[in-house]
Amino acid sequence: MTKSLRNWWGRFLFQGRGIVPSKRLVTILLLLSVSIIILTVVGLDWIWIITFNSLFLLFSLVDLLFSPKKKEMNFTREIPHELERGLQYQVQIKVRNTSDYGCSLTLVDDVPQSFRKTFPIKGKLKKECNFTYDIEAPVRGDYYLRHLYVRYASPLGLWEKQMTIPLEDHVKVIPDLTETRRYLQSAQQFLLYDGEKIRKQKSGVGEFARIRNYVVGDDPRKINWRQTAKLQEVMTNEYEPEHGKYITILIDCGRMMGAELKDGNRLEKSLEAALTVTAAALKNGDYVGVLVFSKDVNVFIPPAKGMDQLQRILQAIYNVKVDATESNYSAVMNYLQTYQKKRSLLLLFSDVHTFLYEESALYYFKRLRQRHLFFMIGIEDDELNTTAKQDTRNVHHTMVKSMAQQQLLFKKREIAKWEKQGLIMVEATEEQLATVAVSYYINLLNEGLL
Repeated sequence: MTKSLRNWWGRFLFQGRGIVPSKRLVTILLLLSVSIIILTVVGLDWIWIITFNSLFLLFSLVDLLFSPKKKEMNFTREIPHELERGLQYQVQIKVRNTSDYGCSLTLVDDVPQSFRKTFPIKGKLKKECNFTYDIEAPVRGDYYLRHLYVRYASPLGLWEKQMTIPLEDHVKVIPDLTETRRYLQSAQQFLLYDGEKIRKQKSGVGEFARIRNYVVGDDPRKINWRQTAKLQEVMTNEYEPEHGKYITILIDCGRMMGAELKDGNRLEKSLEAALTVTAAALKNGDYVGVLVFSKDVNVFIPPAKGMDQLQRILQAIYNVKVDATESNYSAVMNYLQTYQKKRSLLLLFSDVHTFLYEESALYYFKRLRQRHLFFMIGIEDDELNTTAKQDTRNVHHTMVKSMAQQQLLFKKREIAKWEKQGLIMVEATEEQLATVAVSYYINLLNEGLL
């Protein structure tokens, strides 16, 4: 295909600049052609046929004079520069017409193909008009919108002018922060919603928080007798877990984290849960760091406190992808021994089943356990659980079910072996992952284990 032919084809695909015939013009020409064919049968001279066609085409070209010029139209795009994965956002296109002529507009924006959107957008324009459409980004990353493709026609609508407007916008698609916002709004309600609650810390452990009225069930040893005598009411001291603990969140980006779930994959859910735990720890006054790894360490954010750290972590990990390689746990543990000297909670988001086959990693984790507190959380395999519970119809189904049950027994046995070494492992459903991770973090603090 030659360059000129590609340019013409691009115009019909809403690309480039130029003038294209409208559907109305094509329809009229078809009707006119049929009429002329009928007249030729009657015996109409060819001169009249050519004259009719020429006059109609000249008349249609006059229609272009009653449409705005390209310089008389101004376009601006308003789009959020940070979109959360899977949430719907509204984009607004503002159009300003400085000419005396109105027109009908058709717009197609330069939205990435992975986005969910509806095009083209149609409407009428006189002086000013706002066009809106909804987008949804299912994949995290950096995206660029560079152009806006426009077609417009006069009220008669025989010909349409087409132009490409350069409008550059950079959009970041970050993980879904719905769970994080829910926790920041109300930590207690966030956990109660999924059947958990924040329990009292271990007796005699923690920092003094406040003095309050004694209620049934409180430890009598915490009664503040000085305030009780002063106020003539039984008052008790309330303690909370100590602040300033170190939390290091490890996020696995290896091959198995790309397994698809109902909504996204394992890495997507792990990132969202990790950000929720980060928000919980930072709100509690702890130091939080994040390490993302696969074959090598991809990202490392040193521990820091304050809610500004949440934004630093988000900007560092929002674009991490699943690597097509196996995770190297030994290299990560060596890295942590070098850069994480202070005792901390190591919270690992990974695939438990794959991790259990890493016999060599057990040696490194046992060494880390001498200084740090280790906790691993993964996502349950729904298909494996369903297969293990399915009804057996024939020999084939029986064999498949027995293999699934064998895998579950192996996992249970290996988890028990690791837990004897002080390495805690749990699995949760994809919907409960963030809640379970935050609950275990709070319980570990309340029990004074860190």
